[in-house]
Amino acid sequence: MSDRPVLWSIDDRGVARVILNRPDVSNAYDGALIEGLHAAMDALGGERSLRVAVIAGNGRHFQAGADLKWLNAVRAGTSEENVRVSGRTADAVDRLNRLPVPTLALVQGFCVGGGTGLIAACDVVIAAEDAKFAISEVRWGLTAAIIVPQLNDAIGARQVRRYALTGERFGAEEAHRIGLVHEVVPAANLAARGDAIVAMLLENGPVAIAETKACALAHAFGAIGGGVKPNLIESHAAKRQSAEAGEGLASFAEKRAARWTRS
Repeated sequence: MSDRPVLWSIDDRGVARVILNRPDVSNAYDGALIEGLHAAMDALGGERSLRVAVIAGNGRHFQAGADLKWLNAVRAGTSEENVRVSGRTADAVDRLNRLPVPTLALVQGFCVGGGTGLIAACDVVIAAEDAKFAISEVRWGLTAAIIVPQLNDAIGARQVRRYALTGERFGAEEAHRIGLVHEVVPAANLAARGDAIVAMLLENGPVAIAETKACALAHAFGAIGGGVKPNLIESHAAKRQSAEAGEGLASFAEKRAARWTRS
């Protein structure tokens, strides 16, 4: 398999496969993976035959949030660079959310932090029964600002207010109960169930699907406009460079409890 951080292909039915491909770090995202997602959507957006996009992760885990080594390198950059990075990340999730074709995520292993934003931006999510989830940013003194709109759409503000504040890990059945995933299946059946969903989607009118999805998005939290999106990006970037984030990331690297202050 290629060493590119994101792989994509499209078959003769118009079904695209987009694979997160950093299995050695549990598909944690960095700048290259974010740019890979943009490149995949650029390429697939030009395919008139595109009918469905399937998102999956290579290896044991779907997506384990941000690569913390990369995050620390970004923190050391300028404010402008941090805003640019947050903007590219937010735009990748937003573009996935707005793709005019159905999107299907197949989740195994860990799906945490930004990974929860990716699946919240997908139309259908199937999880293996051993999958684990967390909206974990607060554990490192960060915020999930740029994915909160999609999470609010997926699980509602009430559940976001629990899981994005506790940062706790939860299993596939709880993810199903709160609406983050639509179905839970044995890990061995994940691909087959995905194929069955794809077959159902291909039976439906592509224009009707695009119009129905656009209508749903027009009335959703994720339909952010005006100054809302830039404000989310700026607050996300600023928090990454805060002293609290510095302590949170250091505590993780040093395998110790964080020493939080309110300053």
